[in-house]
Amino acid sequence: MHHRPAALLLLAALAGSAPAFAQAPRPPVPKPAAPDPAFEAARTAFEARPEDERRRVQDALVWVGDYNSVTTGAFGRRTFEALQAWQARAGAPGTGLLDDRERSALLAAGEAARKAAGFVVREDPATGLVLGVPERWLSKRSRQPDGTRWQSADGRVTLDSKAFAPGAADLDGLFERATLATPDRKVTYKLRRPDFLVVTGETAAGKFYIRYAAGAAGVRGFTLAYDKALARDLDRLMIAVANSFVPFPAEAPPVAAAATVAPAPARPAAPPPPAPEPAGAVTTGLVVAPGRIVTVGACPAPQVAGAPARLVRQDPAGGLALIEAGVTATGPLVAAPGLPDPDAALVVVAAGREGGPAVAPGLAGPGGSVAAPLQPGAAGAPVLDRSGRLLGLVARLPARPRLIAGVMPPTSHAVIGLDALRAFLGRDATLPPAGEAAPRTTGAIAAAIAGRVVAVRCGF
Repeated sequence: MHHRPAALLLLAALAGSAPAFAQAPRPPVPKPAAPDPAFEAARTAFEARPEDERRRVQDALVWVGDYNSVTTGAFGRRTFEALQAWQARAGAPGTGLLDDRERSALLAAGEAARKAAGFVVREDPATGLVLGVPERWLSKRSRQPDGTRWQSADGRVTLDSKAFAPGAADLDGLFERATLATPDRKVTYKLRRPDFLVVTGETAAGKFYIRYAAGAAGVRGFTLAYDKALARDLDRLMIAVANSFVPFPAEAPPVAAAATVAPAPARPAAPPPPAPEPAGAVTTGLVVAPGRIVTVGACPAPQVAGAPARLVRQDPAGGLALIEAGVTATGPLVAAPGLPDPDAALVVVAAGREGGPAVAPGLAGPGGSVAAPLQPGAAGAPVLDRSGRLLGLVARLPARPRLIAGVMPPTSHAVIGLDALRAFLGRDATLPPAGEAAPRTTGAIAAAIAGRVVAVRCGF
């Protein structure tokens, strides 16, 4: 098993949200390195597989000890190197390309390691959060004030969940306490963002990982602490626990989980279709073909540029709607070849309130999400990589966005990806994939697509 330094195990990617953005201008983007044929071949083969399978492969790599990041299904250097490492230990050429036999062997090895740990992902009744628990390590469970404690029989491993009602605690106070350094306690990593925090550290004999997230239901999180002598196995389990964490499952977008989730208290079999947007609400539309606009949400009697438009069809489950209006497609529109690496720089171009586009810089997050300071009306906005290639559309935003001093802070937003977009559009529009392209400035990207971005108003 390959062991990563502690710092690598504590990457911000495990926080489940991308970092916020500095207000200062970004430095010039360096020229991309020459393409690596082996990497590109492995990426092409990996991305040809269904998303659920890609996630399961990454999850298996976590369990065999070769991957220390989030299981998003996106292919990047970490996935490539993890596949090479596993192949080397399995006695296969380290190409990063899995044939069917190797894929089956990897998935079986991951599942065996998961079962050996008794890892079960379930909703914690005491807090409402979802968390993976290695039950064969943590055989003792007890109710604690505002949470649950799982502990090993010898007390060397402890996992505590915690929930605070709205107003009972805030991230600032929790962060201050979690980052307190003493002669016997050293903080090795800390990350504070508007809606979450992560702190890791060490004591003389142990290691710890603390994570909290804030939402409308309050603050929820967990702490995992374990003896340093157990790091060989627990470092890997820490990654699996962090990947499984869902603080507010009722608000989370549906994703294909690599783990089997244990039964939770009864919930509706399927979410209800989205409620219609209120009269006068504005979303962003993307002109995908002459006279055709795709947007998100259930918008009755849509209007574009002050004129009535026709709703061609909608997909309530996927959240997409196709609208016919007297618009033309101006400017190129090409699709990205795949999901960006975590923390890659992105650009969101929405319909602005003053008629022009509203441009927001962003960073790629887990599961194809984007962290960006989006304002109301940005639902349906195209998300583009730094070469101006389309990655998807911003999904429906919260009905009541959380503003700080009247401004939307950088927040993680779900993105409707290219696979869903292509399936919905069918023959109405094509999104041709583009190969490698040089990075462009934010202004150049926005200018190129601005002619395709329109405001869609829900009629009265």
